[in-house]
Amino acid sequence: MCGIVGFVGKDHAKEKIIDGLKRLEYRGYDSAGIALPINGKIEIRKHVGEIRNLEKIIGDPDFDSSMGIGHTRWATHGVPSDVNAHPHANEDNTIAIVHNGIIENYQELKEWLAAEKHVTFKSDTDSEVIAHLIGVFYEGDLLQAVNKAVAQMRGAYAVCAIAAAEPDKIVAVRKDAPLVAGIGKGFNFIASDIPALLKYVREVYLIENNETVVLTKDDITIYNGEGKKVKRDVFHVTWDADAAEKEGYEHFMLKEIHEQPKGIYETLTRRLNDDGSINLDGISMTKEDIEGFNKVYIVACGTAYHAGLVGKMVIEKMAKIPVEVDVASEFRYRDPFVDEKTLFIAISQSGETLDTLAALREAKRKGARILSVVNVVGSSVARESDDVFYTWAGPEIAVASTKAYTTQLICMYLIGLYMGSTKGTIEKDYYDKILDELKALPDKVEKLLEKENSIAALAKRYYRREQVFFIGRGLDSGVSYEGSLKLKEISYINSFAIAAGELKHGTIALMEEETLVFALATQDFLYEKMVSNVEEIKARGARVIGVAKEGKTEIESVADEVIYIPYCIDEVSPVLAVIPLQIFAYYVAKERGCNIDKPKNLAKSVTVE
Repeated sequence: MCGIVGFVGKDHAKEKIIDGLKRLEYRGYDSAGIALPINGKIEIRKHVGEIRNLEKIIGDPDFDSSMGIGHTRWATHGVPSDVNAHPHANEDNTIAIVHNGIIENYQELKEWLAAEKHVTFKSDTDSEVIAHLIGVFYEGDLLQAVNKAVAQMRGAYAVCAIAAAEPDKIVAVRKDAPLVAGIGKGFNFIASDIPALLKYVREVYLIENNETVVLTKDDITIYNGEGKKVKRDVFHVTWDADAAEKEGYEHFMLKEIHEQPKGIYETLTRRLNDDGSINLDGISMTKEDIEGFNKVYIVACGTAYHAGLVGKMVIEKMAKIPVEVDVASEFRYRDPFVDEKTLFIAISQSGETLDTLAALREAKRKGARILSVVNVVGSSVARESDDVFYTWAGPEIAVASTKAYTTQLICMYLIGLYMGSTKGTIEKDYYDKILDELKALPDKVEKLLEKENSIAALAKRYYRREQVFFIGRGLDSGVSYEGSLKLKEISYINSFAIAAGELKHGTIALMEEETLVFALATQDFLYEKMVSNVEEIKARGARVIGVAKEGKTEIESVADEVIYIPYCIDEVSPVLAVIPLQIFAYYVAKERGCNIDKPKNLAKSVTVE
């Protein structure tokens, strides 16, 4: 997920583009750049790191124009670097583009451009092919060249292009990536999101899928996929800039909870081939490789560790290989049994978690093969791994992780399915069944999000509790740990998670009048046992909120409240079961007046031991 800004007007494009990029930096922050047509050619400045790094190299007053495009990047292809930063240009710098999205057939296009058009590439990105394609097709009409280039491209993208020979025009196109046009007087904007524009305009056009936009300082013309002009109603923005960055949500955490259907869809579908086979993004893991592993270690911290708990059960069931899950901060201090027959899976949202990185290095020293699951391209964990499997959550701003967790779960399922199908330890019917269930998850999560108000009402009822328990069996036990962590880290309530079967071994002594317990009962083959556990808790006077699948109504006879998730098979229920726990934690913290996005004493990336 990247941020795009384009401006065309009378003067000082640089200032307006940089201001817009700063307001989009929440969309990506590993590099930034700007392209301006100056004296008949396109001048590009770009720099790795935050936008302030870019500002240091564009201070020259001669580097300015009446038009330009800018970009703040969240890397997907190619590590964060000056060369991989946007904008990208064709070989003679007569065309420049900025791009948000993925060109799925970029390798094919790259090979064609190199072989047939003798193009030399500078970067490792998929985006550079767009600039070269437009350059190859350009014959004095930028709109026509963009249309011809788009006809060759597959994927999801928003692209803005400029040409040195047409220094008064921006052409932009959208397919499955956000784009808005800001309407000014004597100037106009194009951007990924409304926040980039609010300092200057309040009226925008919301660009729809497969539409192309041509901007000059006086006009905005929108064309549909058939090349016909489109008349679009003006959308008047009433939000302030801060609310716009959050797209109308009060906090980034709530926004990110609602972004989970998209993150799950992206993480899953980009890894599926047309025949239903799984593409692990270039990871070469043969049948011989998988059969050579005698153990898998999953090592992580916090929320990522909880994803690993689910991953353990998934990989063991599908690949029939023993899996250990360890907290990264403990792993390297116990001289673990790791060798060249070990697959070491590191899970980290940021890819910079120091404990995880240290554990990875220890496993590597002992000869293990390293596979990392991370959300940040070019991060330390990614760079030091043999194989990298990226989640597609996009930047996660709130300290409390939500969409990163659910996309990590999807990665665990894909790894388990890939290993099991390659090794031949799962039947084709079972493989197809799991895949169908995974494909249904985005819509089911959307359905769950519709229950937000009722879950918020529960939070309002119980937010004064100072002690909350989460219990579950099987896969539900791992989700219980994550639900407990979400609550404690943003509301500061003392929450505690335990495998439900362990209640009688000590914890049930803490159950008393008005103790609040979340009982997760989404595993069909353990459902009756969970109902019995709830009965034991209720006998001590505790209050119970059950989480169960639709149709499993027996729990209503023992629980005080029940939240139902859409029916699914047991294996994929963790993705759904965690959603109401995230929402509950959010609204409890809100009722308690806590700093939800930045809870006290916590940081997004733990880079110290």
